[in-house]
Amino acid sequence: MLRPRTPFEKYIRHPLEAFAVAVVWTLFRILPIDAASGLGGWLARTIGPRLGISDRARANIRRAFPDLDGAAVERIVIDMWDNLGRTVGEFPHIGAFDFNGPQPRVRIKGLQHLSQFRDDDGPGFYLSAHIGNWELAPMTAYVHNVPSAFVYREANNPLVQKLYMAGRQKYRDMMIPKGSEGAKEMLRALKDGKHIGIMADQKMNDGIAVPFFGEEAMTAPAMAQMALKFNCPVLPARVIRERGATFTVEVAEPIFAEDTGDRTKDVAAFMARANEIIEAWVREKPGQWLWLHNRWPGQS
Repeated sequence: MLRPRTPFEKYIRHPLEAFAVAVVWTLFRILPIDAASGLGGWLARTIGPRLGISDRARANIRRAFPDLDGAAVERIVIDMWDNLGRTVGEFPHIGAFDFNGPQPRVRIKGLQHLSQFRDDDGPGFYLSAHIGNWELAPMTAYVHNVPSAFVYREANNPLVQKLYMAGRQKYRDMMIPKGSEGAKEMLRALKDGKHIGIMADQKMNDGIAVPFFGEEAMTAPAMAQMALKFNCPVLPARVIRERGATFTVEVAEPIFAEDTGDRTKDVAAFMARANEIIEAWVREKPGQWLWLHNRWPGQS
């Protein structure tokens, strides 16, 4: 739940932020998709590495890959900003991405798993992460008519939040905000046989400690808890940026949480497996993960 806004935020800061976001949104929206993606990538990789927050990314990369030299770390930082900028530039066009035809922008690898998910008449989860253009995950479910709901964090600025939801117009009804009300909505969706998408790569201070890149990382346990409760499959799925604004959505075989009767142990074991999957994705495409998260202990 977001904290109440101060008068300064409500009447000055948030309107100014929303105006700036609207200007950028409009610029990217009037450009063709490839041009918007390219401009976003250029701006982000030019400005982003100079920002103070990039020091957090550098520290995270060194923590995950202690054997990399400085030049290799910097290449990952630049690639990360390029991917993030392209994702921002592509966002106003997300509803127009082509999944069909001879040369689609988005190809599906493992479509049979997604189709089985759609037709299983029961609830389930998507295991995903902030890799590639992650907004294409709910768009993929929308295009393939998979009954789904995706958990997301609302923007602190409610005016900016309205712009975000405008970009998600096609699948906005599939979005569930984090928080107590969102948790209730997620339970209702599961009971209705929907499939819940969760980005499981962010730190949760009151989560459980699970290994990630060889270190304990505070991890949200809700996916494992609910997968055990509903005895449902979890489908690992990631979005890989191939070249420019073209992508592969890679869907793997579903995995299941083992129920040994020891709920605490079972939840920890499943989330360890989930972190192993995400870690493998990041190791394969380190420049496409959002290294700006506070993921490990000692980070505020």
